[in-house]
Amino acid sequence: MAFLRATRSEEDFDGFRGRNVVLRQPLTGDYAEWAELRALSRAHLTPWEPTWAHDDLSRTMYRRRLRAYAKDVRDDVSYPYFIFDSASGALVGGLTLSNVRRGSAQTASLGYWMGAPYAGQGYMRDAVMALLPVAYGPLRLHRIEAATMLNNAASIRVLEICGFEREGLARSYLKINGRWEDHLLYARVNAASLSAAPRESGGS
Repeated sequence: MAFLRATRSEEDFDGFRGRNVVLRQPLTGDYAEWAELRALSRAHLTPWEPTWAHDDLSRTMYRRRLRAYAKDVRDDVSYPYFIFDSASGALVGGLTLSNVRRGSAQTASLGYWMGAPYAGQGYMRDAVMALLPVAYGPLRLHRIEAATMLNNAASIRVLEICGFEREGLARSYLKINGRWEDHLLYARVNAASLSAAPRESGGS
């Protein structure tokens, strides 16, 4: 068993609500809406994502993703969520906490995508803010990291509004749309754990 892994029941973090969004883990029945939104948003998303496979939107590939998601959640290495508008119930995007590191790190990486019809309307900001109490609570994380391309103004805005701080630049960090791209590195640390940490005494 992983040291200091999440120990509360899965129901605490398999789905939750934000101000204007509902986040829950993907289901088989979400396929048609997911595939339609991703297809509609291809031009909007491909500049910011790894190259799509030729069968990326197929039902077979979606089922493979669900199996991988389920294994990742069981193994406490990744937590994927779809984002839904709380009023209409429409799927608007997705968000994932991946590369969970336990032990002395208690850290995960944040990634997300937003469907083209819903971009710029505050959904991702609401989703990230809804995720933070879950990440720091039931999932027992201390630090959440994120990386964004230098010219992705929308992503930078989401991270900074949600309290992430810029920590540096990673050269050729990820291969995006067929090219190795520099990324800005951001992180947000659980303020509660910082305030609970003992202070070193100083003075002479």
